[in-house]
Amino acid sequence: MNINDYATADEAAELLGIKRRSLYTYVRRLKDFPQPVKIGRSLLFDRQTLIDWRAKHPARRKRDSPPA
Repeated sequence: MNINDYATADEAAELLGIKRRSLYTYVRRLKDFPQPVKIGRSLLFDRQTLIDWRAKHPARRKRDSPPA
C-alpha cells in the first residue's frame, strides 16, 4: 500500500469538487461511491477510484452537484 495513492477526506472532496459534508453524504447514500479505508483514526480514499467514479458521474454544477 502506497500512502500517496490515498487521499484524506479534505483532499478527496477537493478532487471531486464537492464539500467535505457532501463527501460523507455520498459515502452513506450512494451505493456505487468509493468507500474509504480506515488507517488508524483516518479515513482514506483511493485517488484513482475517486477519479474513475467522477468520470462516470460528471458534475452538473460547479460545486456540490449530486451525481447523475
